[in-house]
Amino acid sequence: METVLDLRLAVLIDADNVPYSNVRGMLEEIAKYGTPTFKRIYADWTKPTVAGWKTVLLENAITPIQQYSYTTGKNATDSAMIIDAMDILYTGRVDGFCIVSSDSDFTRLATRLREAGMKVFGIGEKKTPTPFISACNRFIYLEILKKNEEVPVLVPKTRSRKKAVAKPAETPIKPVKEPEAIGKLTPEVIKMLADSINDLADESGWTFLGELGNLLPKKQADFDPRNYGFKKLVPLLKSVDQFEVDERDTGKRNMKLVYVRVK
Repeated sequence: METVLDLRLAVLIDADNVPYSNVRGMLEEIAKYGTPTFKRIYADWTKPTVAGWKTVLLENAITPIQQYSYTTGKNATDSAMIIDAMDILYTGRVDGFCIVSSDSDFTRLATRLREAGMKVFGIGEKKTPTPFISACNRFIYLEILKKNEEVPVLVPKTRSRKKAVAKPAETPIKPVKEPEAIGKLTPEVIKMLADSINDLADESGWTFLGELGNLLPKKQADFDPRNYGFKKLVPLLKSVDQFEVDERDTGKRNMKLVYVRVK
């Protein structure tokens, strides 16, 4: 996965088309791609349907933008977001945008921002229409950001007749869980992986994993190993018999170069 930590990002959230749950997980995901310079959320805050957002805005330093609905059936929020996005674009103070919405109305905006040389990251639900997903450099589904509940496991105490000695409080051991799959590893996805490996392969057929990880989102903006229940790309590739993974020792502690090829 390509990560550019010095990108200045404008985060624009459509409160009408995304749920307010797990906002922290969403912002943590955005931090992988850059630093939020603007954090704005748009809605008609007089409506009870967006009341849930109000409790999390201050905690996460997100600025609410009020936009009244002038006409029934028309979404004035979208227009406000688009106008602000273009204003921010012309200030030249950002390197990219993160559009948080599941609405295809932002497809043209994402395309225009990319034409201006901006990186565009989209975040939305699985129901997001394909045109908007394809218009982004990368698209992340909100469903994979939902953190699984972890049941703390306490170390059992042993009885002893010896004099009790004060011990530090026991730290719960949290079991590591794989993300829940929201999609199937279809033959089409496996073919895309195989084609991508072959596109980058050297004369012996091996492809460096880092190059593969950068190419996949360019071919399919919403590609993410977490969509298929894997935290990283390597476990996903190892789960498919068609691929061979080679972890090469570099001679440095805890550092290996990973290569993959089609069998």
